[in-house]
Amino acid sequence: MTTEASAGSDGAEALYRETVDGVGTVHVRRLDPARDADVVHSWVSEERARFWGMRETSVEEVREIYEHLDSLSTHHAFLVVVGDDPVMLFQTYEPEADRVSECYEVEPGDIGVHLMIGPAKGRPRPGFTAAMLRVLVGHVLADPQVRRIVAEPDVRNAVAIDRLRRTGFELGPEIVLPEVDLPEVFLPEKRARLAIMRREAAEALR
Repeated sequence: MTTEASAGSDGAEALYRETVDGVGTVHVRRLDPARDADVVHSWVSEERARFWGMRETSVEEVREIYEHLDSLSTHHAFLVVVGDDPVMLFQTYEPEADRVSECYEVEPGDIGVHLMIGPAKGRPRPGFTAAMLRVLVGHVLADPQVRRIVAEPDVRNAVAIDRLRRTGFELGPEIVLPEVDLPEVFLPEKRARLAIMRREAAEALR
């Protein structure tokens, strides 16, 4: 495992790299709104991605959304890539700069995450999703200031909630994220389940 920045197999800078048994070399790179809008649009427009809340967006709207995200210092988007193939989209954010801060007590060292696994290609790979989540956790914990990873999946998304639990997140209460209506972004009210992984628990699993 390594955290040095280097070029990935697709030519983009790899911010984090890890070798995963049965998968190969996996790297994390920043999402490029112009380059990656097509692939992200193909993912978020699927029925299975309904909880991501972008099913009706166009490719151009996806690009604009991630250009806005890229302009922020508190929110970042990444792709997890195996070989040349993106396999997971995830976003990190500082909870105190996000609406989730109205729903729980933010502690120093908290980092929030949103994640979505890309569509499966080829034959099923048992344990693949769990492995990609461990890569995400490894990337986030590469920052020594991070003490807790915070997630808030839609309360209806039982699959995601169970996946986080099995990865080592502690499930908390249901929360209601308030609507956000700004010129740059609109987010409807969201009923979610709070989930938190402490650094000590994450390091024990790795």
